[in-house]
Amino acid sequence: MERTFKIRKGLDLRLEGEAPLTLRRPVRPSRCAVGPDDFYGMPVRLLVKEGEHVLAGSPLLTDKATETINVTAPASGTVKAIVRGERRKLLRIEIETDETQESVDFGTLDPRTADGRQVTELLLKAGLFAYFRQRPYDVVPSPAVQPKGIFVSAFSKMPLAADFSFVVKGREDDFKTGLLALSKIAPVSLGICPEQEDAAFVPAEGCRVYAFDGPNPSGNVGVQINHIDPVNKGETVWTLGAEEVIFVGRLLRTGRLDLTRRIALAGWGVNEAGYVETIVGTPMADLVEDNLKTGRNLRIIDGNPLVGRKSGTDGFLGAHSTEVCVIPEGDDVNEVLGWAAPRLKDFSTSRSYFSWLMGKGKKYNLDCRIKGGERHIIMSGEYDRVLPMDIYAGYLIKAILTGDIDRQEALGIYEVAPEDFAVAEFVDSSKLELQRIVREGLDVLRKENA
Repeated sequence: MERTFKIRKGLDLRLEGEAPLTLRRPVRPSRCAVGPDDFYGMPVRLLVKEGEHVLAGSPLLTDKATETINVTAPASGTVKAIVRGERRKLLRIEIETDETQESVDFGTLDPRTADGRQVTELLLKAGLFAYFRQRPYDVVPSPAVQPKGIFVSAFSKMPLAADFSFVVKGREDDFKTGLLALSKIAPVSLGICPEQEDAAFVPAEGCRVYAFDGPNPSGNVGVQINHIDPVNKGETVWTLGAEEVIFVGRLLRTGRLDLTRRIALAGWGVNEAGYVETIVGTPMADLVEDNLKTGRNLRIIDGNPLVGRKSGTDGFLGAHSTEVCVIPEGDDVNEVLGWAAPRLKDFSTSRSYFSWLMGKGKKYNLDCRIKGGERHIIMSGEYDRVLPMDIYAGYLIKAILTGDIDRQEALGIYEVAPEDFAVAEFVDSSKLELQRIVREGLDVLRKENA
């Protein structure tokens, strides 16, 4: 291991309903869906029609700009619907899956003898290249731009997040193979937590390993990049989810695309939390079927409560999601005394409630209420107390809001992604949607620099 970083800034939020390390029955959906919103920053062109039969790995969408990056089908079946929204925006492609699954044969590849060009070409054909994200801008990268490094985080400190040490169990060889293959493209850096230092999946070759010890968001790949090798203007790095590295290793070993992943089903609103094996694009209804508590309005979240997106039983599992969480909506709560109540069961970072006397180990059942309206931004330094990156978060947010691009560049916007501000958004007394603000700022900057 190269080095251990001690992270002091941040905030661990413990919620009720953490998924126990047990595997529930696998979910084999009768239909699945793929949407372009999961592959942000890639203008897509549709390649299939309704009624057409596709195999797992068949291209469904392609990048208009390069015509080389494909988004492929997670399962074989018949295209049943192409769903569009306002102004005919493509929302998703729904596939009715076959009873017996078939896949495109891409051919196996030995990462020890292959070069970076061969690995990249295979990932482009199979559709796995679209799962990469780049810094700056947090978008799907261009294969024509050589990154200075590839970063992978093998843990998350987000509330109700999946435990990768359990997810990778039985797939350690595929994970190591995937990392070795990525190292042929660019130097690979793997971020782990101290509890994983002796884990069987930590590779002996192909990448540099760094440990990060500290509270959330120490597991964010953006925080790890900031500590290992910060991104400057004109530089590009790629990131890839840890379980998506398993997809890469599995593709090289078998020659076939297999997007089966292990999802954490968690949250107070779930009767039986645990882990479920399924494929990308599985209907939410199949994942939470007969497993939701009654008596309260619930929100199904595709992802974790801080960075996931609101979904429902009519939604589908996102391409990058590692957990599905169900927590109370909060719109059915009527409280005596309102904000002035003593609140022994609510969480506060400012000791406004007496619950701080319960200690850091207490778990909370929080709902989705904001508990306050949007107000003027207050330069109190509260963002910087929970953001362990070498940037002035409050000043960066103000620069984005005012459209001052030169100031944004000077304050480090090239290093950040919306998820890096999730904890800051949670503690924000101004109730600003910081992740949305950062996303819009990155989009404007990308357009200006195009």
